[in-house]
Amino acid sequence: MQKLLVEPKNAPMDTPQVHSTVSSALNSPSGVMDSVRSRRLTNNSSDVDSSQHRGSSGLRVQNIVYVLNMRGKPLMPTTQQKANKLSRQDKAKVIRCNPFTIQLNYATGEAKQPIILGVDAGYSRIGFSAISGSKELISGEVKLRNDVSKKLTERRMYRRQKRNKLWYREPRWNNRVSSKKKEWLAPSIKHKLDSHIRLVNKIKELLPISRVVVEVANFDIQKIKNPNIEGKDYQEGEQLGFYNVREYVLDRDKHICQYCKGMSKDKILQIHHIRGKKEGATNRPEELITVCKICHNNHHKGIISIPIKKIKTFKPETFMSTVRWKLVNILRCQWTYGYITKHNRIKLGLKKSHSNDAFVIADGNNQLRSVQYTTNQIRRNNRALQLNRKGFKPSVRKQRYSFQPYNLVNYNGQILEVKGVHCLGKRIMLENKKSVKIENVKLYKYMRGWQFLPTLTEGSPCHKTDEKNSRKI
Repeated sequence: MQKLLVEPKNAPMDTPQVHSTVSSALNSPSGVMDSVRSRRLTNNSSDVDSSQHRGSSGLRVQNIVYVLNMRGKPLMPTTQQKANKLSRQDKAKVIRCNPFTIQLNYATGEAKQPIILGVDAGYSRIGFSAISGSKELISGEVKLRNDVSKKLTERRMYRRQKRNKLWYREPRWNNRVSSKKKEWLAPSIKHKLDSHIRLVNKIKELLPISRVVVEVANFDIQKIKNPNIEGKDYQEGEQLGFYNVREYVLDRDKHICQYCKGMSKDKILQIHHIRGKKEGATNRPEELITVCKICHNNHHKGIISIPIKKIKTFKPETFMSTVRWKLVNILRCQWTYGYITKHNRIKLGLKKSHSNDAFVIADGNNQLRSVQYTTNQIRRNNRALQLNRKGFKPSVRKQRYSFQPYNLVNYNGQILEVKGVHCLGKRIMLENKKSVKIENVKLYKYMRGWQFLPTLTEGSPCHKTDEKNSRKI
């Protein structure tokens, strides 16, 4: 076996091994040139990193570092190795860890490739995927907040209590006149719509997006309830012939209390909401049951508990039908439909997920896939009630503490998450259930708003966490 007499100086050390069919005839005495002319090399990999394949699924993943120019505008992303080289030469600095982004310290060209951003809009989760001609540059899912309605209810309660404690004064304005505009949306729905727009703008801060495509859908709720409905059945609903919803529910339950089954002597019947207001109770017939007055009062006093049955809600379908065209008009983007996305996803053999749907929406086919991010949406201003130590009166804490829940801190060389703040902001509780003073920790990252975290799967490459990469650079 022949050996190299000198060590190659320019051979890359991180080059993946590719498969080839090199015959022993290349080392024949007749010479190398003759053997090359008479042999055809096959099964050679074309610039594909075989170490990037994730297990046996055939899904290829890559590590991407996002780049900004000196003015903070996005450029085409680069690799982790190139980012390390630029940092060692003091030509770039780290802007954020998740997603890992650097900013150049020198002027550069503005050459960009066409990038398509696909958005799979949803009520509780949003899928996003940005692809170029050969690569997927970013992908993942966003988990939206579902506590907006509850927070608004609490705020209304505290404001009402405050007003009741004030002396009477003449009204300064007439707040009884309806000031709702024609395109008014409920605050919880508007928050979700604004979250879609913020996500698109957030990705545009990382990549030079040239085109945005959003999936829109219109759901027929009556068709979902009854697949056989057609024609005039749409006008003749289940409440046809009844004066109101209460009369229909009483007739459906045969004027019998559904808890005691008529065992109570009370003949006064009432209509009870199965779900409470916090759970989003509505006046749909399937969310109402007939109970007697005694059972109803005992339930609200806590003596008995009327069982809660599982109810199919149509909030996601209603949300999409309401905001689909508003989203398209605000973003001024292109759109596609759900049945097209489903057909193309099945054709590519991809599993059902929001990120895969977004990949298909962006016209993805055989692009090199990227590491997926799981993005959580967190409140920025964490005001909370606390007890005043002097009079033990509940008050709203207006002071913003140095550390907030979900922040990352450096404690004895470990990066830990803050779970809570106590002792008037002088101590914090870490994820290891240890309470420490704020002087003994150092803020590592302020985790507010959009929290991008890479999804770790078995067999994924060495892109474990972006914090690890930031410590390298």
